[in-house]
Formats: sequence, structure tokens, C-alpha cells
Amino acid sequence: MITRREAAQRLDIPPEMATRHGLPARMSEAALAEIEAHPPAWLVQSRANRRPTSRSVWQRFECVVCGHAETVRPKKWWPRFTVVACDDHRPDELPDASPGTHREDVAGIGSRLVGILDRAA
Repeated sequence: MITRREAAQRLDIPPEMATRHGLPARMSEAALAEIEAHPPAWLVQSRANRRPTSRSVWQRFECVVCGHAETVRPKKWWPRFTVVACDDHRPDELPDASPGTHREDVAGIGSRLVGILDRAA
């Protein structure tokens, strides 16, 4: 059994859309496979409306130190991060910054991740 949120991630739709179109709170893998094999009209229309240059509805981030991963809905203002790490790792555990750059942190990526951006000094 998978949750509605997991189904929304795999269908690449917002969780609100999954709720609005009646996906149950828990569903079987077989039920999701059926939706993927024979998408309902609302899902076909949603995919047709998506611009090729737009961001994905969901994005997977993985900590470079321990490998903890989360799939989250990206914010429009998020830059392309140099690395992502859990918020409890020390700076000396991270890969070194590129020469001639300084590091900026963006907290709040998922439940415990921090996006790290190397910017030119």
C-alpha cells in the first residue's frame, strides 16, 4: 500500500490534485499501475498543459554526506543548489567549496535538508 502523497509523487501531480480527483488516502500498487497505464482524462489534460520548460512538480534531494533523501515540491525561488545536506552535519563534513566562491545556505529544503550554493566571491 502507498499513500496519496506517494501516488502524487509518482504521477508527478500536486497532492491537492490527487485529493480533488478522488485518489484514496491509501491505495495499492496495482491501483496506481492501472492509473499509470490508463490515465484518466484529468491526468492526461494535466500532463498536456505542462510546459516543457517548467519545473517538475516534485524534486528528489539527497544529502551528500549520509545519503538521506527526500522528495519535495520545489519552490520557484530556489536556485540550483551546489550540494544538499542534512541540517545536522557540520560544515567540515561537506565537500569543499569551489575556489573563489563563498557558501550560502538555504534552510527548509524538505523536513531536514539545507541547500548549499557556491557563489562567486
